[in-house]
Amino acid sequence: MRIRDWPRADRPRNKLFTKKPSDLSNAELLSMLIGPGNAKSNALKLAEKVLSKCDNRLSDLSKCTVRELMTVAGIGHAKASSIVAFAELSRRRQSEEALERPEIKESRDAVQYLTPLFRDLNYVAFGFLFLGPGGKIINFEVPFEGGITFTVVDIRIVFQKAILHKAVSIVVCHNQVSGRVRPSSFDKALTDQLVAAGRYLDINVLDHIIVGENDYYSFADHGNI
Repeated sequence: MRIRDWPRADRPRNKLFTKKPSDLSNAELLSMLIGPGNAKSNALKLAEKVLSKCDNRLSDLSKCTVRELMTVAGIGHAKASSIVAFAELSRRRQSEEALERPEIKESRDAVQYLTPLFRDLNYVAFGFLFLGPGGKIINFEVPFEGGITFTVVDIRIVFQKAILHKAVSIVVCHNQVSGRVRPSSFDKALTDQLVAAGRYLDINVLDHIIVGENDYYSFADHGNI
């Protein structure tokens, strides 16, 4: 049955007008991003199919690519693009909130800034916060992106950028697609190399943060830097 044939009070768009957004289900909200359904499924049914593909977890939905969403019957390029675009806007909104506190005083400040940018990625990425005096954020870059398990980091490029930005300190961050945040031997070796290079150039590496889906690991908090 088409949604437009439902009683007006039951249609998601009308419910959003007459009630609070928090009163609607995930499927109802998602159906409004999807737009019109098709001959086999209305928008709400399509939304339920998409959520089912993600085990009904919004965190998994936000990691889906356009191509992955298009594997759901009834979800074409336009509908999939709308969902991915909204997920990206949500990430950017969270990062804007972090920018309202543009100074890094402790690991928690860095985590609040970095987690929204890394948590939902489905590939490994290494990013760097370049800081000025007092921990003020000068710039943030993600110069290294790779596969599902690791990526190559060129230490020379990191410090070229630090010098270019006139940074006095750096915070390193990368994500773990698996969600496990315990550092690997590679993570430990890379951190040691970055710290050693920073000492030589008088650029302090303050922390290396590993971001998982619902957790993080701070080298500084654990006394490993």
